[in-house]
Amino acid sequence: MSFTTVESRWPDVWLAATARGTTICGDFLAATALALALQGAGAGGLAVSGLLLAATLPLVLLAPLAGRLADRVDSRTLLVTVGLAQAAICALLALADHPVLVVGLVTLLACGLAVTQPCLAALLPAMVRREDLPRASAISQTAVSLGALGGPVLAGLLVGQFGTRVPLLLDAATYLALVVAGLLLRTRRGGRRSAATTATPANPGGTAKGWRLRRDPLMLVMVVSTAVVIAAIGGINVIEVFFIRETLNGSPTTYGLVSAAWMAGMLPGGWLAARLARRLTDDAALVRGVLVTLAGCSLMVLLAATVPTAALLVPLWLVGGAANGGENVFANLLTARRVPEAMRARAYASYGAAVQGGSMTGFLLGGALLAAAPPRPLIAGAGVAGLLVVLVFVPVVARAVRRPAEADAGLATPGRPAEPKPEARDTVGSWLSASHVPGSGTSSS
Repeated sequence: MSFTTVESRWPDVWLAATARGTTICGDFLAATALALALQGAGAGGLAVSGLLLAATLPLVLLAPLAGRLADRVDSRTLLVTVGLAQAAICALLALADHPVLVVGLVTLLACGLAVTQPCLAALLPAMVRREDLPRASAISQTAVSLGALGGPVLAGLLVGQFGTRVPLLLDAATYLALVVAGLLLRTRRGGRRSAATTATPANPGGTAKGWRLRRDPLMLVMVVSTAVVIAAIGGINVIEVFFIRETLNGSPTTYGLVSAAWMAGMLPGGWLAARLARRLTDDAALVRGVLVTLAGCSLMVLLAATVPTAALLVPLWLVGGAANGGENVFANLLTARRVPEAMRARAYASYGAAVQGGSMTGFLLGGALLAAAPPRPLIAGAGVAGLLVVLVFVPVVARAVRRPAEADAGLATPGRPAEPKPEARDTVGSWLSASHVPGSGTSSS
């Protein structure tokens, strides 16, 4: 894989993480404010559902195009241009009143997010040495989690005091963080790229042009298993408000604490996984780590169905969030290790699309099943379904590990990509979540 061959650029890591955390905070701030605005204006569930779909669907549909764009266009150009466009769209949102116009502008915002997310994700491996990537991933995960935690809190304070216009204008200002990052980051990618090739198990010849997700069994099983587990347990996001408020008779404050607990758990989870990942030199071990953390998320959902009081959900959600944060680190590291540098944005975009697609499927399933069954058995069923999916994928992972080992006899360890010989140069000089769901493989906004 193509990592930097000189010192890691930690100032770039912190700058990119700060920009991403700031925009995530703004996105959650705007999402909460817009939902409150639609509800206060008398809009029904259809309008709110349209808002959620508008914020998610472009990330799925535009993934192939957006990833290719992030790989081929200079990252500075993308971050500055898209950041300015998103700031302008948010400013228009502050003036919009009609629900259809609001949903349309949110769709445009999500189109920009579909580009900037893989762009920033692909930048991270280029900023650091291979052995420093787990720590860099944990820093980025921390920024995302803090932003997602702070956004709803700010929205609650600001909407109550000033209405929705001030939060939306503040969100517009947060997008300028992307512009600042684009201008100040020393690390760049996209645009003119070196003709140097890299080797992967799925691409023994070493050319980036030959890499495809479907030809890399370890990456493919990681993406598919994550998406299916999220589809199985993602309905908890729709169900938990009824479970906490009606079944467990929890207060609005308790509901807020429970909702924040998952994101809070992601903070230590990401750092613990980063420490462990430094010792996992075998890519197959990273895939197993993804399955273990997905099982942890599903188990916490299953245990949630047994609690007698809403307060007991907080420790379960903290553990589930920690597993979620660990899964993010393992998945990001696996992608950076196995995908050629020139195609990383496409890989991150495809993974993000799978996660968002699984989330939307979970939302639809949760909403439909609530009309036919009470919350507690639905939560138990979601947890069991998630665990069964993980069990189904255990033998699939075992087969995926054997395939690269049989195809690439020259690899030192099964499932680990062949390393290109280091060159005496810096490989990066020439080139570079409106909701987060329990169990999602990537933080998004």
